[in-house]
Amino acid sequence: MRSVSHVLLMCGLFVLGAQANAQQIGPQTSPPAAASPTATAQTSAPPASQPAPTGTAPSTAAPDATTAPASPSPSTPVSPTASAPIIVPLGTRLPLVLHNAITTRNAQPGDPIYLETLFPIVQNDKILIPAGSYVQGEIMEAKRPGRVKGRGELRVRLTTMILPNGYTVSFVGVPSNAGTGGNESVDKEGTIKGDTNKAGDAGTVITDTGVGTAIGGIAGRSGEGAGIGAGVGLAAGLITVLLTRGPELELPRGTTLDIVLDRDLHLDPNKITFTDPGKASTLAGPPNREPQRSTFPF
Repeated sequence: MRSVSHVLLMCGLFVLGAQANAQQIGPQTSPPAAASPTATAQTSAPPASQPAPTGTAPSTAAPDATTAPASPSPSTPVSPTASAPIIVPLGTRLPLVLHNAITTRNAQPGDPIYLETLFPIVQNDKILIPAGSYVQGEIMEAKRPGRVKGRGELRVRLTTMILPNGYTVSFVGVPSNAGTGGNESVDKEGTIKGDTNKAGDAGTVITDTGVGTAIGGIAGRSGEGAGIGAGVGLAAGLITVLLTRGPELELPRGTTLDIVLDRDLHLDPNKITFTDPGKASTLAGPPNREPQRSTFPF
């Protein structure tokens, strides 16, 4: 009996000792694994779609050379973008008025001519050439009328235009019509031609014939004398026509000329900033006149 009690006592002591030892040692846990640098960077960096936290210092990392925009060198000037020119197409008509009188009596190739625009040229609601713009040209050829036949001729070429703001452009224009006060005309090539005065020539012959007839009749007091006088007068009239030139071609001051652009006119848009249609000078037009044959045989 005592031996059984002794065994049970020893078992109880053993169990109590095991429990006390387990409480002192505690549960065994494995140490945490060290975080890798890559994982730390991935977890610490904010997502690209989320804004950086307020107060975060700006990044001091160098910009990527492949994505950073290239800045121009201070020594290399940057030229502005050139604007496309404004084009006044060939065939455009410009009404002009002449400032200096011209006549085939003394005109020479190379002599200047000066004109002025009478009406503004507008394109797409923009004033390109205001009225009052100056136009300059030169005489290319001058031909006096003949003694027997032929008319006075002028061939001119317009070369330069000066706009009211001083902007000067080169162009080529030829006349298509002329208002001279006389019977001058313009052919398809732009040559200005004078009148022939055929009616005046016929009148000269008839007048001289009549005078000769009257003188012959008075002198001879017969029909034969009148016939002789008529023949003499006819000859005198023909000699007058043959020895004197036809009417000189004249372009008086105030003559109007319509010109046609022979090629495109290019204008700088930065200098075409007109808001006023302009105004031409007041010049009296030439009066109507009849062609007159020269009274001198040269």
